[in-house]
Amino acid sequence: MATGAGRRYFAGLSRNTFLLALASLFGDISSEMLFPILPIFLTQTLKATGSVVGLVEGVALATQTIVQGFSGALSDKLRRRKPIALAGALLSAIAKPVMGAAAAWPGVAGGRLLDRLGSGIRSAPRDALVAASADEAARGRAFGLEGLGDNAGACLGPLLAILLLIVLQLDIRLIFYLAVIPGLLAVLMLLLVEERPIEATATSTIGVGLRQLPTAYWKYLLATALFGIGNSSNAFLILQTQEIGASLVTTILIYAGYNFVAALISYPAGFLSDHLGRRAILVVALGIFLVTYLGFAVARNAALIAALFIAYGLYQGIFRSVGKALASDYIPAPLRAGGIGWYSATVGLTGLVANLVAGWLWDEVGHEAVFLFGAASAAVGAVALLALVPATPRRAGAGSDGP
Repeated sequence: MATGAGRRYFAGLSRNTFLLALASLFGDISSEMLFPILPIFLTQTLKATGSVVGLVEGVALATQTIVQGFSGALSDKLRRRKPIALAGALLSAIAKPVMGAAAAWPGVAGGRLLDRLGSGIRSAPRDALVAASADEAARGRAFGLEGLGDNAGACLGPLLAILLLIVLQLDIRLIFYLAVIPGLLAVLMLLLVEERPIEATATSTIGVGLRQLPTAYWKYLLATALFGIGNSSNAFLILQTQEIGASLVTTILIYAGYNFVAALISYPAGFLSDHLGRRAILVVALGIFLVTYLGFAVARNAALIAALFIAYGLYQGIFRSVGKALASDYIPAPLRAGGIGWYSATVGLTGLVANLVAGWLWDEVGHEAVFLFGAASAAVGAVALLALVPATPRRAGAGSDGP
């Protein structure tokens, strides 16, 4: 009986779905184990300034954001997903030891740029493979499983960094070299994915491809952007945690717990979106974001901050998996990589705007203003979702490109 229920819970998924989830798991372990140590490496080992840390991250994230849409469009034009995803994953993996070998901060900047370039290249083609790996009725579950792998990696990565740096007391450069191992495991998982041919129904030029995307897709991007301009970086949540006096280890553990919760909720959220509708689940996610950000505006102790991070993990797990699944619902299969890529680029570009606004609010208005603005943007985004985006989207006309 339990076995039968378990089979129904994972019905419609394929071997590819699980391989892609494992690729996300290993890829995120590789990246996130460097998250807590990269600023330390720059400022303490290489004696860089805080402005350099901001410059390195800003350029790298901007590159990742811009590349995603073009990578997806190229994948649609070539009608191939796997080779582009593989190239990106490999580039990201080999960038880790490049950073570790750097003698000065420009070397780290170059390695970080390669890392985020690889991430941007692989993202949209991989997401198109995820959408194609499952039955149309199980698309939310497919993205939920991939989100589980991604968020679990984001949880395990910082914990692994604590183990290596603080418990085993390894040299900080060695951690960059070790990060290549899970990165190469991600490449191996992608190598094992079996890609099926895509029907040649899409026009090859990017401009025509964008014009073929339905109106509902653009309305969804508008609602996403209205929310995105207040969805600033997790760095501000971490800064707020540090402001109330939490230690570095406590902060990393809270951050790891947030990613653990995001991993736990990802697949159930995708499963529910397949049955209850994606718009309703996304509105719930934005409601959780709104309440969480209001909480960060008033929180003054570590216990409350930890509880808010747990709630924020619920938002993150739901939004990441269901958001991409809803975007893919509107996109014909031959244009899917480009469409998901431009969705991800929208999230990234509005995130850059949100970070600029949040930085100004943090310095000039007050820390609470960052979170109040984010809460307001979540309210506007939720209203736009309800007003503009159909509750049950019509399936994109080109059909599925198969598991």
